[in-house]
Amino acid sequence: MGSPGDEPERSGYEGEQHKVHIPNPFAMSVTEVTFEDYERFAKDSPKYESPMRGLDSGKHPVRGVSWEDARAYAEWLSDQTGKQYRLPTEAEWEYAARAGTTTPFSTGDCIDIDQANYDGYRFSYANCDSKIGGGRKEPKIISTGHLPPNPWGLHEMHGNVSEWTADCWHDGYEGAPADGGVWGPENNGDCSVRVIRGGHFSNAPRAIRSAARNSVSLEVASPRIGIRLVREGPFAEFDEL
Repeated sequence: MGSPGDEPERSGYEGEQHKVHIPNPFAMSVTEVTFEDYERFAKDSPKYESPMRGLDSGKHPVRGVSWEDARAYAEWLSDQTGKQYRLPTEAEWEYAARAGTTTPFSTGDCIDIDQANYDGYRFSYANCDSKIGGGRKEPKIISTGHLPPNPWGLHEMHGNVSEWTADCWHDGYEGAPADGGVWGPENNGDCSVRVIRGGHFSNAPRAIRSAARNSVSLEVASPRIGIRLVREGPFAEFDEL
């Protein structure tokens, strides 16, 4: 977990790179939570309003939701289904995003706009210029499942909208849980801000790397941040997630 010291355009917040063993099975949502998904929750939960869609369709990722909104949605879904849904830990998120890879992106050392939704018009990454297309002149959100999945079948882990995780913010990984569990206030953690992962549609490619991480106040409801949930095991064969 984290990035090696020689990874181009890495941040100091991504070190030290370290091994994590996640002992318990979990399933990651194939796509980000959509407006359609979230609107069912909001209709059933008067305390929580669905963000305005604007030009977004029901299949676009819901955005403009705070960390508390995301947590409440996961609790509601758990109650509705009898299955345990929650926000992923930071370690779980990176494990799923990497999908067995060790490169900056699950696509390798480079990524292009046919593989991820980011601002490839204004920004390039390391020596990958020749592999990046003309880009989108106006970076914008896209519907979930629009781009090819990573090797584990997960769509838009890089870009589109950043995604909340359960963890409190730490400036590095000193003292991080070796089992990939939720990292709380220990080791000078700040739980008034939470870790977001994945980067978004108007980010440079360095911000959508598998190891890239950032922090946002848990009260912020940004149009660049959405939700992806995990479900805890155990899982029966052919179990519907």
